[in-house]
Amino acid sequence: MNRRPTLTQSMSGLHTWAGLLIGWVLYAIFLTGTLAVFDREINWWMQPEFRDRGVDQVRAAQHAQRWLEDKHAGAPNWSITLPTERAPLLSVSAGERRRGGGQVLDAETGEPVKARDTVDGNFFFRFHYTLHMPRDIGVWAVGFAGMAMLVALVSGVIIHKKIFKDFFTFRPGKGQRSWLDGHNASGVLLLPFHLMITYTGLVIFFTIYMPAAMDAFYGGDRVAMLRDGREAAVEQVDERGEDEARKGERLRGAEGQRLERGHRTAAPRLDMLPLERFIERAEAHYGRGMIAGLSVSNPGRHGAQVTVRPLLGSRIELTKGEGIVFDAATGALVQAPSPSRATLLTQRVMAGLHFAQFGGYPMRWIYFVCGLVSCVMIATGLVLYTVKKRKQAAASPTGRRFLRVVEGLNVAAVAGLTVACIALLWANRLLPVTLAERTGWELRIFFGIWSLSLIHGWLRPPRKAWREQFGGAAVLCMALPAVGGGLVGEAADPIRFGLEACVVVTGVLLAWLARSVSCAPAPLVRDRSTGGALSEVCK
Repeated sequence: MNRRPTLTQSMSGLHTWAGLLIGWVLYAIFLTGTLAVFDREINWWMQPEFRDRGVDQVRAAQHAQRWLEDKHAGAPNWSITLPTERAPLLSVSAGERRRGGGQVLDAETGEPVKARDTVDGNFFFRFHYTLHMPRDIGVWAVGFAGMAMLVALVSGVIIHKKIFKDFFTFRPGKGQRSWLDGHNASGVLLLPFHLMITYTGLVIFFTIYMPAAMDAFYGGDRVAMLRDGREAAVEQVDERGEDEARKGERLRGAEGQRLERGHRTAAPRLDMLPLERFIERAEAHYGRGMIAGLSVSNPGRHGAQVTVRPLLGSRIELTKGEGIVFDAATGALVQAPSPSRATLLTQRVMAGLHFAQFGGYPMRWIYFVCGLVSCVMIATGLVLYTVKKRKQAAASPTGRRFLRVVEGLNVAAVAGLTVACIALLWANRLLPVTLAERTGWELRIFFGIWSLSLIHGWLRPPRKAWREQFGGAAVLCMALPAVGGGLVGEAADPIRFGLEACVVVTGVLLAWLARSVSCAPAPLVRDRSTGGALSEVCK
């Protein structure tokens, strides 16, 4: 008589298959997300033409205003990205509302600076939530992987009979037992982080995954929903400021459209206050050092307004799209940021927890280390499956073929992706600066190396494949300063120095890992001491 499986047995099977079938994708999501914690630092490293001049935001705003008045006086709007601790560059654009993406200026002289084309650190950020697929498809794929991650985490908690003991247990050099200890320890140690980062990642795209409420109440208009989620705007009781704001709304449409069509009007120019004055006023609201940039609508004409944008890390709540608005001619406060209602505040706080923009570098390092531990948990889980199933698969040709496919995918997903990431940094330095479609070639190298790692993982014995790919990644990491120039040379500065030092330390850890992987998935051989039975090779 067949007995029904217990809850623990059912959850064990669910945990195994949910973790295996989506584990390769989860590892890529977590690794690129961990690297994206320092995306702006990677941006800075990948464009060595930029220099940190140590220029404050006031001087940078002066240079930006002079350049825009000289080159784009008739533009309907200006945008200025000011130098910050993480990204010490000055960027300006005109005639469009997107931030950055325009001309980079030398913050000390105000002269234009041309840098190489590169995918930069934003590639890891975009890959983290789209897997380099079309945005909507990628977001859904990552969302499905996130739900599978939650299933694996919850089922893992259920099947843990000794969860407190596993918090302190690790027995190296014990084969399968060591892999299980590593998986349990990394999973239990940071279980709250795993749950938080997975759940908040799903909440960010809640309107995509669960659009029913937005469709029912707002007809699918996300902007209207977000606008309704904020309380009434806080306006200064100042007749001139209010009057200028209303004029600006009327003039921005008619005059701005005429300018965009090339029909410049003879309207008298309006003297604006120096833009640097608005930085100090905005800092009184957001805090010193918490300003990211400025936007000017209708510059030099009636109704001109200056919007000062805060850094995303001004508080835990994600402040993307927020700003404080002033009259450009009088400096009067036109509109202060309105506080979010409870529903929107909850979502934005969860998004802020996921993006880790708050807390400065200490918080970023905490997220970085926790992200690496999450990668360890996923990787050890993938390896543990092959170690556990090897003897079972020996009796079945189909089982052996399936296990061999899994072993190759494990090597490529974990070690191969690591090699591809560091190879992308090498490509950034070795490809000619003037190469046509340079960004495309960086991507070809990244995905080409990753694809070759899969072929290598299938052609070589698993244990050797792990060692060779981890060893190759270690060499590339430790040798990066030879081409990077962040430790010495003209490109040296604290950000680039810190990034390369971190990569070198990572290389040392990878070299240790390459030497230590002795009981990773290994080919089965006949052991004469056990009467010819199949057994693992561990050296």
